Amino acid sequence: MLVATGALVAWHAADSARQVTLGQAVHRLGGAGGGSPGLRRPAPGIYAYAGSGTERLTLPPLSQAEGPTIPGTVTLDGADCWVLRIDYSTHHWQTWHYCLQGADVEEVGGRSWQLWSVGPVDVTNLTSFRCGAGSMALPAEGVPGQTWHSSCTGTNTSVPGMTTSAGPYRLVGTTALEVGGEAVAVAHFHRVRTDTGAQTGTEAADVWVDRRTGLPVRLDQRLRVTTATTFGTSTYTQTGTLHLVSIVPRR
Repeated sequence: MLVATGALVAWHAADSARQVTLGQAVHRLGGAGGGSPGLRRPAPGIYAYAGSGTERLTLPPLSQAEGPTIPGTVTLDGADCWVLRIDYSTHHWQTWHYCLQGADVEEVGGRSWQLWSVGPVDVTNLTSFRCGAGSMALPAEGVPGQTWHSSCTGTNTSVPGMTTSAGPYRLVGTTALEVGGEAVAVAHFHRVRTDTGAQTGTEAADVWVDRRTGLPVRLDQRLRVTTATTFGTSTYTQTGTLHLVSIVPRR
């Protein structure tokens, strides 16, 4: 579900990131938010999330903030798939591509983009990743403690080679979370992925998913990834939390 191989980032420094407003997200979406939702597919549009987080690099030693407004954009793809885009800031967005496999919702891939400002120079990098069959986002059935294995492989425009991110995805249990005064039935998952290859590290997250639509309602994540460079080893960390403010999307 919502956590990711977005940790496949380059090693440039960052500052001046700002929140993306809901109005800006609606303007960017334009008329692309059509289509009919269904079971385990959320309605298309802009969802309001709120949260906070910090992204840090050790080489150079700078950081940037996430939120407090964090728009989530849902677009539908064909009859069985959909894409979620999270705008952590003006300097960082990530997408996750989900598809129905029978009654299960699986993660099939996505992208992550970042901009890092080093003095007067802006440097961008783009990660693209694909996930193997069975990389679960929301199973049709499961019992607390049940675990699935997920594996995604990606490339980054600023890092030679490929990185694989794989590990267990465990159902902690089911509960209800309040969103805009309404109780939403959710499934709570804990995910840990180990990154190997061009970049190495760990990705840990707890995510609460709407059991009806598959939309993330809350996400707590902790990422730590290292990259070998000609100037030494650089470590990237990302810690943050976000939660859904309204279950009704803006168009």
